[in-house]
Amino acid sequence: MYYHKLGKIPPKRHIQFRQEDDSLYKEELVSSKGFSGIYSNLYHIYAPTKIKAVGKVSPFGSKIMTDYGLRQTHLNTSKIGTTGDDFLSGRKVLLKNADVSIALCVPKSKAMDYYYKNAEGDEVIYIHDGSGELHSQFGKIEVKKGDYVVIPRTVIYKFKWNDEPLKLLVIESASPIETPRRYRNELGQLEEHSPFCERDIRPPSEIITEDKEGDFLLKIKKHDQLHEYHYSHSPFDLVGWDGFLWPYAFSIHDFEPITGRIHQPPPAHQTFQAGGFVICSFVPRLFDYHPLSIPAPYNHSNIDSDEVLYYAEGEFMSRKGIDRGSFTLHPGGLPHGPHPGTVEKSIGAKETHEYAVMVDTFKPLFLTEDAMEFVDKNYPMSWTE
Repeated sequence: MYYHKLGKIPPKRHIQFRQEDDSLYKEELVSSKGFSGIYSNLYHIYAPTKIKAVGKVSPFGSKIMTDYGLRQTHLNTSKIGTTGDDFLSGRKVLLKNADVSIALCVPKSKAMDYYYKNAEGDEVIYIHDGSGELHSQFGKIEVKKGDYVVIPRTVIYKFKWNDEPLKLLVIESASPIETPRRYRNELGQLEEHSPFCERDIRPPSEIITEDKEGDFLLKIKKHDQLHEYHYSHSPFDLVGWDGFLWPYAFSIHDFEPITGRIHQPPPAHQTFQAGGFVICSFVPRLFDYHPLSIPAPYNHSNIDSDEVLYYAEGEFMSRKGIDRGSFTLHPGGLPHGPHPGTVEKSIGAKETHEYAVMVDTFKPLFLTEDAMEFVDKNYPMSWTE
């Protein structure tokens, strides 16, 4: 990330910074990797350590299927209904391992009468349908359909959604979400060959200062549990902050595809990296322009990764029977490729108008118990049709 600041801050870190009544603003350092990673300094009206009460603890996890077996999988979630009451209970985790979990969220209620902090994972929330605003300690970001909303762990936030259908793909990472290393120079700036740049990244643009007292509920995720904390002041009591650690939005529509004379491999579509997996964006693009090119992807055997594709928009020429909002999982150990007839059909095609989010993991993924109702039992045999 790059340096950003909002609101009022003192001229130097860790010095006196006083309010109008001559009391000190309360400084908070939010840092990663101890004190050696990216960080930001936050300036509060009230002490961020002052709590009113510690509330209940409730389970907040999902159980994996250990006996599912090795098979190509289609999760037909295209017509999924509501997945829970709100933004948290509505997260239906479908795939997970120690590095990442992948969930759909279609909540009954869009309202959040609480604040939320994920204390054990970074989050990437892809907005498949919907729009609104992300509010956090760091300020306000307008978000819309097609946005990746990247929220580092420990950021306190809530969404204010507009009155329209809402459907979210929620990717939770045990390690930091970063831009691909090969697109960054030694100072961290995205280089000229990167498919996006800092202009495309939307940081908080307006600080939110809630200078009021009362009873404010903060739900914290830690150890696959939700922990309730009550504060007598709003956690959005900042007057300013600066640093490199902050949430941001990036639209899949701002990803500039890399194309070539022959079929480009999935790393050409990489958008984010994390420990143990990558996230890629498939977007409208011109197909390969070699005179003998085959636009459809070639057969591929994953030696050390599992591949998940979430189909967002458009028609994928290499897949049959996959609708908007569905997943496919092609696990390591089995070859996968285009369905019969799609290779010849693709020859001569000039462009595609598809959108999809791909997650490639370097450790095996497991289906959860919640995923089983969506399994298309005929999919493993679809290459023989």
